[in-house]
Amino acid sequence: MTMTANTEPITSLMGTPSAVGLARAFAETRIRKWDYSHILDSALLIVSELVTNAARQTPDEEIRLQLSRDAYGIIIAVWDRGHEMPQAKPKSELTLEDLDLSEEAFDDNGGWGLHIVQAMSAKCGVTADPTGGKWVWCRIRP
Repeated sequence: MTMTANTEPITSLMGTPSAVGLARAFAETRIRKWDYSHILDSALLIVSELVTNAARQTPDEEIRLQLSRDAYGIIIAVWDRGHEMPQAKPKSELTLEDLDLSEEAFDDNGGWGLHIVQAMSAKCGVTADPTGGKWVWCRIRP
């Protein structure tokens, strides 16, 4: 899957905490324009997860977001210049008792985003960009 061959614009963001909110605003506008409001919540959650991962992978560097559509649905793709491929935590049964909710360990409870993306997508994957970095993408069926 080649992300740059698409005619939809690519939005450039910085890998900062504000990137997620900006990406969600852009995605919401585009999805409403396409009249796909019925999948808006799922799409925004996926955008949040993918942009968060890219910003963590390459903090304070450029990341890119592209939303496009074809006959099979909406494609959400996020690029970062990192070489490390995303790895989902091993699946396991998780309960609230398993989480360490102390302030010191609060951020250690993450890492489940790729499972969320996989569960909400018809298809997802990672594609190396020939100019460097990678695109993490998914397709949502309307």
